[in-house]
Amino acid sequence: MKYELKSERVFDIIAIGRACIDLNATEYNRPMEETMTFTKYVGGSPVNIAIGSSKLGLKTGFIGKLADDQHGRFIANYIQNLGIDTTGVVIDRAGHKTGLAFTEIKSPEECSILMYRDNVADLYLEPSEVDEDYIRQTSTLLVSGTALSQSPSREAVLKAVSLARKHNVKVIFELDYRPYTWNSIEETAIYYALVAEQADIVIGTRDEFDILEHRKGENEQTIAYLFQHLPQLIVIKHGVEGSYAYTKIGQRFQSKAYITQVLKTFGAGDSYASAFLYALFAGKDIETALKYGSASASIVVSKHSSSEAMPTVNEIEQLITADEKEAQYR
Repeated sequence: MKYELKSERVFDIIAIGRACIDLNATEYNRPMEETMTFTKYVGGSPVNIAIGSSKLGLKTGFIGKLADDQHGRFIANYIQNLGIDTTGVVIDRAGHKTGLAFTEIKSPEECSILMYRDNVADLYLEPSEVDEDYIRQTSTLLVSGTALSQSPSREAVLKAVSLARKHNVKVIFELDYRPYTWNSIEETAIYYALVAEQADIVIGTRDEFDILEHRKGENEQTIAYLFQHLPQLIVIKHGVEGSYAYTKIGQRFQSKAYITQVLKTFGAGDSYASAFLYALFAGKDIETALKYGSASASIVVSKHSSSEAMPTVNEIEQLITADEKEAQYR
């Protein structure tokens, strides 16, 4: 199965949804109660995936609503300087604020995130602010699950998916489940299923697929369900056990997780998605794309930031090559 980009389109990928500020603890191995210094980065799954995609050389755009404040301007300037198109970015004029995520790094195995998500600008993106002509200009649309958690962002995303289907734009659904943004698991399952069933590619962890299906499931149950609908490719991540990809025509692929010196656990999913999609779009086979995703995730969890740590193609390929060489001598 090959996934070819449409050469006549202006963009390879446009992401829609959340953009916020990550404040990562500068002091490691201590609880947040004792942490005094934090370093500021751009954060939020869809914008992180856009950043990762742009650093890998894809023509990238972003649709989202940013607060009319210092943090919103920081985000806009940062992504523009990376070459990400911001035509689809809307500035909030109603006083909503930029979401903040404070991260705690007690140990590589024990990290947590304290979120401030009340009245955040990204969840107030209106359906009328999603431009049909902009969607029509991309080969793929990436939707992140958090944007479905509240209206009017929810309806804006559903409109974007509908426009993508209308204009033969492939839809990628990155589940990105954040429990603190939802009222209930039942609500999450309804809207996740609505988008997943209309997507071409669905990517998430095993736990996130359990939320989507509202049951504790197995991979075979997941693909049996989703392949009754539009998805052609499903990627299910199992943490340190590696990841699996399934195609509608019955193929199954697996990749291990790459061993690294883990600093923190967050950021892995966004880097995985951007690198996996890059490899797929570059004409690599699915097994190789899984390796790119896993290697990229390994690089990001070994560094302090998520967005700034997004690797280049060369960094990813060096890690894969070094691991393969080492395996020859084991």
